[in-house]
Amino acid sequence: MIRRILIANRGEIALRILRACRELDIVPIAVYSDADRAAPHVLEADEAYRLGPAPATESYLRGDLILEIARRTGANAIHPGYGFLSENADFARACDSAGVKFIGPPATAMRILGSKTRARQAADRAGMPRTPGSVQGLASLDEARSVANSIGYPVMLKAAAGGGGKGMRAVSRPEDLPSAFDAARSEAERAFGSGEVYLEKLIERPRHIEIQILADEHGHCVSLGERECSVQRRHQKVIEESPSAVVDDELRRRMGEAAVRLALTAGYTNAGTVEFLVDNDRNFYFLEVNTRLQVEHPVTELVTGLDLVHLQIRIAGGEPLPFVQSDVTLRGHAIECRVYAEDPDAGFMPSPGRITRLLQPGGPGIREDCGICEGWVVPMDYDPMLSKLIAFAPTRDLAIARLRRALDEYVIGGIRSNLGLFRRILRDPDFCAARIDTGYLDRLLRQAAPDLAADTSDLVPAVAAAVLEAMQSAASAPTASPASAWKAAAHYEATGADPRP
Repeated sequence: MIRRILIANRGEIALRILRACRELDIVPIAVYSDADRAAPHVLEADEAYRLGPAPATESYLRGDLILEIARRTGANAIHPGYGFLSENADFARACDSAGVKFIGPPATAMRILGSKTRARQAADRAGMPRTPGSVQGLASLDEARSVANSIGYPVMLKAAAGGGGKGMRAVSRPEDLPSAFDAARSEAERAFGSGEVYLEKLIERPRHIEIQILADEHGHCVSLGERECSVQRRHQKVIEESPSAVVDDELRRRMGEAAVRLALTAGYTNAGTVEFLVDNDRNFYFLEVNTRLQVEHPVTELVTGLDLVHLQIRIAGGEPLPFVQSDVTLRGHAIECRVYAEDPDAGFMPSPGRITRLLQPGGPGIREDCGICEGWVVPMDYDPMLSKLIAFAPTRDLAIARLRRALDEYVIGGIRSNLGLFRRILRDPDFCAARIDTGYLDRLLRQAAPDLAADTSDLVPAVAAAVLEAMQSAASAPTASPASAWKAAAHYEATGADPRP
């Protein structure tokens, strides 16, 4: 029985797991780097232990230190969240050897599906449709030319150990292949410690659709519907939603069955995601497997009514899945925005620094998975994601309306964020009509941004302060109109002039 879980992560996902532990009467144990000493996940945990200096290589990637802390604290399970050690097969094996349950798939399944080339081989064994191309790493440029010529241009070079868009190059002409091949291998080596790349046919203007799976340790596996992740920047997801506007019941069934076949073929357990590309004719092609909990798991939780972290922990504790495939139904629509400390107007450069003001949205249908607080300093050392803002409603149109309203309520002062970009996307006619593909956001960013897209995170705190002071003045003046404070604030926002005497 799992009694104490060490959470080998930070930020919003650490808090998400911590809360699930509390709900299951399990003791959550946090770890932290020097940069995170006063982070919310540390302050909220029952126990918290220092790993080391800020760099991830000296803290959150130190599997040996994490296992030592687990041993000292009596933690009999480790939840890796996502990122860091979550897809590290060696760490999963080390946990097993130490008698600590790794809350995720076994190392064997991770090795099969964690490499894109081995995953493509497993997809062939499972009878899954995939994009034409190589199923092993390319040994040379000559081999790359041979594969590209056999399947036809355009093609895509990809890192076998990759993720997050690193080690990827689209090639539309034979003469561009040599430089792209060298660049992809070099970037893959720097990012993942392996320069192995493979080549596949480039599907033009596809939609990125993924299937959430859950598998217990008793041979049962189910799919939990799809998530649309087509709004991307440089192959990194920005907005996710469920269900997809282009997936009907029949396509959902076929994609789900394919994902389950692959999981069973690889001996997979716990939560995972099988990713596909879907073309304009609604043909789907296997892309890759993420052998962990996904950042975008909340949208699946909202439309299925299931708690994926609870289920992860119960599966790791040896419990069978409490439902079968026919019990899974999707209700309503959920959309998630990944809120980052970055400046879209400066090439999406990270924006570290102190959060001087934080006003968080709420109201009907709004969920925020957040790892920040007012006064906290966003470090330079890690991924700059601050929170995930999710809207849920009976229809996609209402989910969009709720998310717009929540974004207008959201204020993060002191640093730059991408909130303004989301306000722009959520009002874009193509997004609202679900006319999206993996190139949608790049096309939108090439267009001139309307005035409403400006990030008002620095303006709104001043407006709020003006409102508060004006309302206090109005309260002490019997003849003042109750609406005068809001009129004054509106004047400030429109003109920049301070309405206060």
